[in-house]
Amino acid sequence: MARTDVAVDCNGLVQVYRVESGEVHALRGVDASFAAGTVTAVVGPSGSGKSTLLRLLALEERPTAGQLTINGQNAIGAPVRTLRRLRRRSIAVVLQRPTLNLFPQLTAHEHVELAARWRGAAKSEIDEALDTVGLSQRKSNRPDQLSGGEQQRLAVAMAGIGRPTVLLADEPTAELDAESAAAVIAHLRASADTGVAVVVNTHDPAVAAAADRVLALHHGTLHSERLSGRASVAVIDAVGRVQLPPELLAVFPGNRAEITLQDGTVVLRPVSDGNDE
Repeated sequence: MARTDVAVDCNGLVQVYRVESGEVHALRGVDASFAAGTVTAVVGPSGSGKSTLLRLLALEERPTAGQLTINGQNAIGAPVRTLRRLRRRSIAVVLQRPTLNLFPQLTAHEHVELAARWRGAAKSEIDEALDTVGLSQRKSNRPDQLSGGEQQRLAVAMAGIGRPTVLLADEPTAELDAESAAAVIAHLRASADTGVAVVVNTHDPAVAAAADRVLALHHGTLHSERLSGRASVAVIDAVGRVQLPPELLAVFPGNRAEITLQDGTVVLRPVSDGNDE
């Protein structure tokens, strides 16, 4: 059964990049938590902030503002040694291109053995991890002797061994055929079933359909959330702002709305011409 304790908590994450032309606001105050034992799909168009969010969760960058807690530890003001330990023991990353996850000189067994050492996993878990992803017969093969799907399954085996706090996957099925993609999705689900919080950036509807929860980003804001089998809900941030889905914005010219409470129901209406100043 999936656990419900929070593995990762984000509060008001802001990321601003300074470029020659000015500032790019990649994230605009994202509040989100990720529970152990669940799969969360993060979706949105290019430029929505998905990759930035994943880099922050992977501790590859520090946010411009906001708070980030991983496995109960403050990941913003922590010293370098603590961050290094968190990255090695508590965070696993699977990149989109299978070859970027692997070392060309190592066999499949050596890859998983290396990840096991990083996270203090028992040697007995290595063969089990390879068997789980269907590579027990390929453990002596190097990456160039594996198909793209096998390479990505090996990356998932590396990521899941030792039960990290969070497994981050960036478009892990984008370069795979449908059968290989389905296998990778199944193995990510299996990692979550061991208690890992799995967070997947994706454009793949199959990944979103298999997730326990879907978070939708737009222009650096978290505008909606959908739990498995339920309708999407709008997100209210920490200061009370409602993030409307992009398809509803056209209903509110000038980005203004009348808000009323009627019989316990909050009603948003476009501002009428008579009231629009």
